[in-house]
This record gives sequence, C-alpha cells and structure tokens, in this order.
Amino acid sequence: MTQRALIPFLLIVFTISWGILALYSFFNVLMTRLFGELSGSHPLFYLAVYAPAIAALIVVLYTEGYSGLQRFLARLLMWRTSFGWYALLLFGIPLVFYAAAVLQGLRLTPAHPFSSISAYLLAAFMMAIKGPIEEFGWRGLALPLLQRRFAPFWAGLILGVIWSIWHLPAFLLSGTPQSAWAFTPFVIGTVAISIIVTPMFNKSRGSILLPALLHFQLINPLWPDAQPLDNYLFVGVAVLVVWFNRKTMFSRDGAVTEVTPG
Repeated sequence: MTQRALIPFLLIVFTISWGILALYSFFNVLMTRLFGELSGSHPLFYLAVYAPAIAALIVVLYTEGYSGLQRFLARLLMWRTSFGWYALLLFGIPLVFYAAAVLQGLRLTPAHPFSSISAYLLAAFMMAIKGPIEEFGWRGLALPLLQRRFAPFWAGLILGVIWSIWHLPAFLLSGTPQSAWAFTPFVIGTVAISIIVTPMFNKSRGSILLPALLHFQLINPLWPDAQPLDNYLFVGVAVLVVWFNRKTMFSRDGAVTEVTPG
C-alpha cells in the first residue's frame, strides 16, 4: 500500500458521510418522508459515522487482499503500551471533563442521568459501537500513511484538521449530537486530541484498540458535559504530551507507517 491510498480513503469517507448529511440538508422533507427524521441514533447517522472504517476496510481489501485485511484487523488486539498511557486513559481523560465542569461551575453529574447501572451500560455500549469505530480509519489507515512523509507531530496535526472538518455537516443539522455544540472549540479540541493520540499509537506499535478506547473515554456518558472548556484543557494536555515525547514527536524514527504489518 502506498501513501496514495489516502486519496481513495478520504474520497470514500467524505462521499458517504457528507453525502448522507447533504441529502438531509437539501432534501430534508423527502429524506424524512423516506427514511425518517435524522438523529444520533438513526441508521443513516451510524452509516455516516462508520464511513472512515468502511473506507479503510475497502482500501485495505483492494490493495492487500484478504490476508492483508486479516493483518489489519489483528491490530485491534494490540494492547501493550506503557503504564503512563493507561493512566491517561483511565484517569487523565475523566479528570479533564471534571476539571472543566468545576471551572465552569457545572454540576459533577453525568451528561445524561441514568436510573440504573443497566441503563448506563446500555448507553455506554451504544457509544462504544459508534465513535470508536472511526479509529479503524483515522488511526488504522490514515495516520500510518501520513507518518510516511511527516513527523508524528505534523501527521497528528494534519489528521486532526481533517478529522474535525469531517464533522462539519453534523453541526449544521438539527437532531445530531453536534448540533448543540460550538464548532470552533470543537476543532481546537479535536486537533489537540489527534496530537495526544499519535505518540500513544506509536508507542503501542500501531494499536487500533488503544485509540478506540481513548475515543470511547471522550464520549463516555458517565462524564459531565463540560463543553466548551474541555476542548481548551485538552490543548494543555497535548502540550504536556508533546513535551514528554518531544524526542519522537518531531522525528520519523519509531513512527508506525505500516497499515498491514507482517
């Protein structure tokens, strides 16, 4: 697989996601009559969210065949990394949300109250099969290919910009979770998170699992809704992560560049 695989990957991603949301934007009455009102739980919204994973699977299967696809999916089982990254996953991410809530004078309660543990587990499951699936595309395929040309810091920054722009139509449509958020803080936070994930990804030698777990923590319904300050706090976390990993963030030595490792 060459770096040019990024082109069909991005074309498929944006065609599926922006295509669905564009149809609802320009032909809302017709689409609503045919498929129902768009919401965060609508099957077509899930299809738009799954676009990066779908695109990655198509590109890998086309360029590497079934054996390559098996090697690609095996990266979901890679879990080994340093203790520090697991500390960030388990404690650091929640701390950002709680700190942002405190600074804004918000209640330290879940963004959506749950009547029971089973209700939370159901909500957590629905989140786990939504956003984290994106990582098959973003960190599974796009980041390794970008790191063939750019140092990890710049690859993470570029991918963060693409990742945030990809979300844009969801901010313009009512009924989507993003429609209630401000776009500019979201872009800033998304780019920061993309930079944070990059050294964790490289340290794990290309794990898809760990970025997916981090993605889940970002949308875990157990944390308080701390928009928009949480985005700015993630910039501070990104600065610390870059500082502690400065030797590897600005050098391609040690950067993962293989999509389907042997």
